[in-house]
Amino acid sequence: MKVVLLAGGLGTRLSEETSIRPKPMVEIGGKPIMWHIMKIYAHYGMRDFIILGGYKVEYIREYFINYRKNQCDFTVDLKSGKVDWLQAVGDDWRVTILDTGGATMTGGRILRARHFLQDERFCLTYGDGLSNVNMDQLISTHRAANAWCTLTAVTQPGRYGALRLNEDHTMVKGFREKHMADGGLINGGFFVCEPQMLDLIDGDDTVFEAEPLERAIERGKLASYLHDGYWQSMDSLRDKQILNAQWAAGAPWKIW
Repeated sequence: MKVVLLAGGLGTRLSEETSIRPKPMVEIGGKPIMWHIMKIYAHYGMRDFIILGGYKVEYIREYFINYRKNQCDFTVDLKSGKVDWLQAVGDDWRVTILDTGGATMTGGRILRARHFLQDERFCLTYGDGLSNVNMDQLISTHRAANAWCTLTAVTQPGRYGALRLNEDHTMVKGFREKHMADGGLINGGFFVCEPQMLDLIDGDDTVFEAEPLERAIERGKLASYLHDGYWQSMDSLRDKQILNAQWAAGAPWKIW
């Protein structure tokens, strides 16, 4: 199953870092946060990634083009230019990087990858959130719900929009603005999607979290997977500092 990573936004709330690089390339423990996300999926056997770039996409391209060079020992013959790699890359990944436009919204970015998804089920997530979510259970929940999309519902106080779920927390009934004191469930990303979701996206200006998800709700096709474990997004410099401290202390998302 392919994994689609949204990695094209400006990341304005982390401008101290994102003035230089795209947000998914901000480092946690010396590695881009996107690398950590990919390691989580790879732990569950998902190693075919599609990165939807936009803002400073060249930074992402350079990182993966030079990935082997920066990971492995090698011997180079300076006269011939021949390089002998002394070890294999530890990460057996296939990575497709797409420039989906600087101003394209999340839905539009996903739609631009349609050709690469080949009308198959795929996983989808943001390039700035870490979790120890059990992907096998998430996918099983999605299959059992016969949904077009399943999102991961997590608890997070603060500034996000909350979810309204049915009584057994299996289906999403709607969204609402979240009060600062409300500790309710929110959309933590880590989606599983059927190709039908692409038909609910109008174009580049479509925000995936708006019309497509609302349309899926109207059809009774948006399910939820309740994750009560670790989840943390990186929306500010303080969040980055928290994640780096957690990495140094053992990293609750490090399941590999």
